[in-house]
Amino acid sequence: MRGVISVHRNAARVHRLLMTAGLAAAALAASLPAGAAARAAAPTPVPPPRPATAAEARTAAWLDAHPQRAGRFFQDLPKGGDLHNHLSGAVRTEYLIQLAAEDGLCIDATMTAVAPPCGTGARPAADALTDPAFQQEIVRAWSMQDFPQGQSGHDHFFATFGKFGAATSHRGKMLADVAGSAAAQNQTYLETMVSPASAGARQLAADVGWDADLAALHRKLLAGGRLDQLVTTAKDEADTADAEFRRTAHCATATPDPACAITVRWVSQVSRNSAPERVFTQIALGLRLAERDQRFVAVNLVQPEDGEISLRDYRLHMRMLNHLHKVYPRAHITLHAGELVPGLVKPEDLTFHIDDAVRTGQAERIGHGVDLVQEDDWRRLARDMARRQIAVEVPLTSNAQILQVEGDEHPFPLYRKYGVPVVLSTDDPGVSRGDIGQEYLRAARTYELGYPELKDLARASLEYAFLPGRSLWRPDPVRQGFRPVQECQAPRSDRCTRFLANSPKARLEWRQEQSFRSFEARYAR
Repeated sequence: MRGVISVHRNAARVHRLLMTAGLAAAALAASLPAGAAARAAAPTPVPPPRPATAAEARTAAWLDAHPQRAGRFFQDLPKGGDLHNHLSGAVRTEYLIQLAAEDGLCIDATMTAVAPPCGTGARPAADALTDPAFQQEIVRAWSMQDFPQGQSGHDHFFATFGKFGAATSHRGKMLADVAGSAAAQNQTYLETMVSPASAGARQLAADVGWDADLAALHRKLLAGGRLDQLVTTAKDEADTADAEFRRTAHCATATPDPACAITVRWVSQVSRNSAPERVFTQIALGLRLAERDQRFVAVNLVQPEDGEISLRDYRLHMRMLNHLHKVYPRAHITLHAGELVPGLVKPEDLTFHIDDAVRTGQAERIGHGVDLVQEDDWRRLARDMARRQIAVEVPLTSNAQILQVEGDEHPFPLYRKYGVPVVLSTDDPGVSRGDIGQEYLRAARTYELGYPELKDLARASLEYAFLPGRSLWRPDPVRQGFRPVQECQAPRSDRCTRFLANSPKARLEWRQEQSFRSFEARYAR
């Protein structure tokens, strides 16, 4: 991973933050800290770093003694779920090139995939399979590989999607690739973003037009069953993708790919830099779909937050979400918010995006949240997010590449200091040329995190997933400690078995605990 990880340390400052930012005490059953110690820590707003179990201490000591083997360690570390993942941007670039070749696409002079026939200056994408130099040209255009320092990482990053977009028509094949990467990183869960029934939603929005009366606009979408027709189309797309995924990953064979074991849920993307009627239509479709198909769990607004329409209509978008959340209360909302830095937008645009997403947009999780300290009364906001358990999805590599924010300039330690749940995520690992193991390694080295803290970050990735059922952990685990619920105080009891049988979330969390035991056992010798 050398050459990918760029670490800026301010050890004294980071250490001071982390001493107050650590996660609370925890482990299952016999590994729980003594009750007196837990009670002693309770009055503090954010408990100090929890005591390590013997197995955790041995694991941490091994890592300290073998830094040259950190890459494999962080690949094998059980890392739960990835909660902030854009499917098309997560696919390995080389695989996108292969898909473009299989579909007979061409690569034009701007390195953009286009439909055949290949015109002047264009070449068949299939040429890249036998011409390494041509393939590298495409890889550089479609990802951040070898991106020149001093140029706009923001502009290059977002431009890649338009270049490889024509190669992303096979959702099931792409999922097989992305889920395979997650399995190779010892993850068990994936929430990935797609745009369901995109063409139909665009057409319905154009037909209906804009109406500032949001209730009236929603009624227009429902008229004649047209919104429900889009829900049906989205379900059919998901069925097709599921079948393609299972074929590609050989799930029905005697030797299924590891990708088949990943629990996958879809998050519906909303193109925030679009006309307001289209944004509203996509939000309504995504929320209605989440209440009618368990494969879909939430909506999220995508595209650059600093886009002209994204900025102009930001508060309007939050009002749309607030209105439709009341109509579809069982659907989840997670929002890109605060993916901004000074100089990218006007100062006033840095002061309210996260707050408005939380208070008006009904976000249960926030993606990025980089401009936290520019928000008005940000300390109050952070305390409120901690109290309400609104998690922040943090893709450290993406933030460094797009916004040039990393190290002690990143709010990662501040969120942790205030007890806000943090989950590490990949964002667009295909574009970034990275993986979730890289995110954990980067966090560990940049913020001097010990193994118990990394373990609890991984636990948080499932705790704040949009999975049905009760959690294995008692409420507010980031501040109160990952303590098992009463039913599983005796882990092998019939009561715990029944509890796990009734909760998909708790079962995945339980599975992760077994993975931690196996992982730590490697370092017990």
